[in-house]
Amino acid sequence: MAALIAILVGVLYASATYLVLRRRTFPVILGVTLAAYATNLFLLASGRVAASRPPIIEEGATGYADPLPQALVLTAIVISFGMTAFLVVLAIRARVEIGTDEVDGAYAGDDDREDDRERAERDDAAERVERADAAGAEAGGGGPAK
Repeated sequence: MAALIAILVGVLYASATYLVLRRRTFPVILGVTLAAYATNLFLLASGRVAASRPPIIEEGATGYADPLPQALVLTAIVISFGMTAFLVVLAIRARVEIGTDEVDGAYAGDDDREDDRERAERDDAAERVERADAAGAEAGGGGPAK
C-alpha cells in the first residue's frame, strides 16, 4: 500500500509540474492545486494514519492515532483553498486588464505591448479630434482649423 501511495504522490507531483509550466493561467492554477493534493496525500501517508486506533486516549487502549498529520492536512487544505481562490481572482483580473490569459502577459503573436498601447492612444486622440471638428462644424464654426 505504501508503494501505491508513493507512486500516486509522484504522479500527482509530475502532473502538477507539467501543468505549472504551461503558458496559460488555467493550467497553472490546476497544477498548483494538484501539487497541494500531492502534498496533502504525502503528509497523510507519512503520519501512518491508523483507522483501528482511537483518536483520544481511553482507558485500556493500547495506543492512539497521532492527531498531528490530520491537523497538518486540514491546515494545508484551508491554505490551498485560499491560495487557489486568490490565483483564480488574480488570473481573472489579469485577463481583464491585459486582455490575454497567458502567464507572461504577452499578446498572442505580438510581444510588444507598448506599441499597442501607443497605437491605441493615438487612435483615441485622433477620434477625439474628429469629434471636436464635427461638433465645431455643426455649431457653424466652419471646418477644421489649419
